[in-house]
Amino acid sequence: MSITADLPQTLWHQTAQETVQAPPLLGEVEADLVIIGGGYTGCSAALRAAELGAEVCLLEADTFGAGGSGRNVGLVNAGLWLPPKQIDALLGQKDGAHLSQTLAAAPSVVFDIISAHQINCEPTHNGTLHCAHAPSGLQDLQMRHAQLTAIGAPVALISAEEARKRVGSDQVHGALFDPRAGTIQPYAYAVGLARAAVAQGAKLHAKSAATEISHNGQGPRGWLVKTATGAVRARHLIMATNAYPLPIKGYAAPATIPVSYFQAATPPLPDHLGDQILSGSEGCWDTGLVMSSWRRDRAGRLIIGAMGALSHVGSAVHINWLRRKLRQMFPSLADQPFEAQWAGRIAMTSEHIPKILDLGQGFACFGYSGRGIGPGTVFGRQMAEALLSGDHTALPVPVSRDHSLPFARLRSTYYETGATLVHLLADRGAR
Repeated sequence: MSITADLPQTLWHQTAQETVQAPPLLGEVEADLVIIGGGYTGCSAALRAAELGAEVCLLEADTFGAGGSGRNVGLVNAGLWLPPKQIDALLGQKDGAHLSQTLAAAPSVVFDIISAHQINCEPTHNGTLHCAHAPSGLQDLQMRHAQLTAIGAPVALISAEEARKRVGSDQVHGALFDPRAGTIQPYAYAVGLARAAVAQGAKLHAKSAATEISHNGQGPRGWLVKTATGAVRARHLIMATNAYPLPIKGYAAPATIPVSYFQAATPPLPDHLGDQILSGSEGCWDTGLVMSSWRRDRAGRLIIGAMGALSHVGSAVHINWLRRKLRQMFPSLADQPFEAQWAGRIAMTSEHIPKILDLGQGFACFGYSGRGIGPGTVFGRQMAEALLSGDHTALPVPVSRDHSLPFARLRSTYYETGATLVHLLADRGAR
């Protein structure tokens, strides 16, 4: 089964400069750590475990970055969607503060890895702008600013005038600037992580879907993971499939709420059109109920997107809305075509907080809720460290013993229906 049917149409796949050699698994091998899933979490875990001297085997069902890691916006954010006090309310003050502090440092971890391993992924460490989509959106930004500065985050509220100048649009009404954050070419980063892990000695295998998992609880290598052409016996296991799990005998993937996010990209903009749009190269998203985002890539394209799927009859509604949104925000780009359009899935938990599930000598990690780059990188590294050392105290979140999410598919339908209705009716006249 393939999850990459639309991958050749993504801008990121077309423009990536990174490659990695990872032949399918053949025969039976042994490892200290077996990882299933070749996105940010899995590749980051493989890289860190290999750096620590472990024998690592990573199995990817398709190609590295084939899932959400190759389809997202490319914003390297510090933190989650939730403001700090809400995280504290859900996890408790101690664990909430630990998670916020861990993810505050996540962009630095990402950009340091990129630098150390010379990953060719268009890293731009110029911050992000969380923009008020309407005057009412400022109240949310003011609340976030107060809570973030209270825990030491170097964020700044900027006026509507300054935000419009930096974005190049009169459709923003202020913004929260986070200098810790930035943008990358997300697919190239995933492939670059895989390449770096191979260079450190990890054994990575593409086109090697896990078909069966078992744990006998005996001996030093109790995990057995089978593929169509081989098998891995390992001491520890990390499941890192997040929003793109495939059926595996002996393993039930934790339930998440799958939410789709779609994007489209213009051709590289000529200087006379692009000079006034995001001249500081920040990545942006807004406070709208159905969030939208926009950014530039290194070639000068504008990439704009929002919640919604392109895999059903309502896909034309989303693309038509995107054309209206582009015309409204950047009138000078009204006639620009879209040279690529694509979508991906986000895995949400009911709390919008990632979870680490205890598998016994292994972890399953999932539920980044749209914040995969920084958290995925950090969670992968720290899970690898925790399994190899036996010390779980530094993990970003407490380990869960069980997980349930009733009506996950129904909730997914709710989000998609809401996004489709908003895009059908919104932005047809003056806001």
